[in-house]
Amino acid sequence: MSSTLIKGATLPDGTTGDVLVDGGEIREVSTRPSTTQATRTIDADGLVLLPGLVDLHTHLREPGREDAETVLTGSRAAAVGGYTAVLAMANTNPVTDTAEAAERVLDLGRAAGLVDVQPVGAVTKGLAGTELAELGLMARSRARVRVFSDDGKCVHDARVMRRALEYVKAFGGVVSQHSQDPDLAGPSACCHEGELSGRLGLPGWPGVAEEVIVARDVMLARHTGSRVHVAHVSTAGSVEVLRWAKEQAKKDGRWDVTAEVTPHHLMLTTDLLAGYDPTYKVNPPLRPDEDVAALREALADGTIDAVATDHAPHARHDKEHAFADAAFGMLGLETALSVVTSVMVETGLLDWAGVARVMSANPARIAGLDTAPVPQGRPVAVGEPANLTLVDPTAHVTVDRDASVSLSRNNPWHDRKLSGRVVATLLRGTPTVLEGALA
Repeated sequence: MSSTLIKGATLPDGTTGDVLVDGGEIREVSTRPSTTQATRTIDADGLVLLPGLVDLHTHLREPGREDAETVLTGSRAAAVGGYTAVLAMANTNPVTDTAEAAERVLDLGRAAGLVDVQPVGAVTKGLAGTELAELGLMARSRARVRVFSDDGKCVHDARVMRRALEYVKAFGGVVSQHSQDPDLAGPSACCHEGELSGRLGLPGWPGVAEEVIVARDVMLARHTGSRVHVAHVSTAGSVEVLRWAKEQAKKDGRWDVTAEVTPHHLMLTTDLLAGYDPTYKVNPPLRPDEDVAALREALADGTIDAVATDHAPHARHDKEHAFADAAFGMLGLETALSVVTSVMVETGLLDWAGVARVMSANPARIAGLDTAPVPQGRPVAVGEPANLTLVDPTAHVTVDRDASVSLSRNNPWHDRKLSGRVVATLLRGTPTVLEGALA
């Protein structure tokens, strides 16, 4: 196996050093120039070396919608974005609601070989919301499923949600909830409810439809002594609930609540819908400035634990419709780190240690990957797996959707100038990306 010497990198703690990678592990971290000979040398002067990024929320579409994305093409997008592990959501066709289905996704990821693809299991059979899926069998399978979600649909029945929380507690699992009360925001709801939705004539998606489910679920987690994770938080009201819940969980110590925010909810606002561009149709919808500000603050202070892309590729024939008829979702894997650099690092809300926390360590911990047989989200330290991402923090990139390695083109960042560029990604010491391109 070849070795790699990364020279002069800035580490997350701000120090500068040389990092030697060999045999899939970090063998040396030195603040003085290393004299060790390596097969490959990467000049990292002025670059930041982070632990490989981990995405809690990726839609890879395979099996069933290979016209939009495959595990291979999604893995390529993830590697280019600096990721070394992604969690593949369960809303495929067929749904990942059995041990066999989970193992198939795992094997497709291993065959691609660019990132660790960890399947997410469905909470309920067929995402129907009524009968629990094979949670225990998926957990005991080769896929070692620990995160369960009906994402795209809310587990609306409180009894089913309670049973799921009780079940996953036995093996340290977590239920990730798509918080959308269907009685307050039905399947046609597609625009933040307010003056703009009324003026555009689009069905409103009020923030309270998210907040009431978040409030219910944190209370169910407390009641069951289990773990709940809130997917794609989008409102200031949800942040208030989470802040309270985290304080209570810390005092109690028997239960836990974690949360994620997407890059698009950290930057984009509902004003973009004024042009009826279906690229900006996403669930939950883009929100007003005050919600965006609350989400940024919550990510900075730890109320929100992680950035997750909710990478949702769609074929053009599903996205290029009138706004109300278009599919929900947008791309995110290749641009997430640049968005976080632009809105969190350059504004002083996060330093690079903070970026490592919310885009690597915390996501891995939530998913149980930090203690997995092949760990992710580990620090840049001797003896740790060499899952690494090298970033140019001073680079400015104008996004071109046609240059994406994803199969789909529903890219909300097209023609936007973002800060920060992934220069290299290493998966257990093997470069998957060099000079910003697939190796």
